[in-house]
Amino acid sequence: MDQVTATATPSRLVAAVALTAALAIAGCGGAARPHSAGPFAWLRPAAAPADWTVGRLPSGAASFAYPAGWRSIRTDPGTFSAALLGPHHRIRGYLNATPQSGAETLDNWSTFRAAHNREEGDRDVVRESAASGLRFPSGTGSCVTDRYATTTNAHYREIACIVRGARGTSVIVAAAPPSDWSRLAPQLRRSVASFG
Repeated sequence: MDQVTATATPSRLVAAVALTAALAIAGCGGAARPHSAGPFAWLRPAAAPADWTVGRLPSGAASFAYPAGWRSIRTDPGTFSAALLGPHHRIRGYLNATPQSGAETLDNWSTFRAAHNREEGDRDVVRESAASGLRFPSGTGSCVTDRYATTTNAHYREIACIVRGARGTSVIVAAAPPSDWSRLAPQLRRSVASFG
């Protein structure tokens, strides 16, 4: 775009600024548009396949669908988790819904999630991408993808989203070891897209 010169008349300057602002709004509003390009372009609210199971938070505030072959597992009180278990009960895929429980918000999620993982003892936490204004079946959310190593030296890659819905604000986490990520990412993403 051409730059406005200092010798432009005030009316032309106002028109140029208005045009620049309109183009910026049209071109940069991607995070709030439902099918924007970028790292979360795959996130399209949709019902899960008929053979998937729906897991709900005990409060009823949110739910997500998980694939056949996965099973619900016991985790923290007030949450719901499902996992795909491998040999020796090793977690190959993990899904968890948790009610908002602290200082996490849609606005601070891109930094909060990594800090939270570190507080829990995770190491080498690397945020890969973040976006806000994302649509979910029953609300709007902010998401990050990151990777980390746990205190037991297990490595995971995750999608973590906070979603404000009609019945409250909740978090969904979808994770898998890097060696299983390529195979499980479509299922993990489909589950996240069903969250609401």
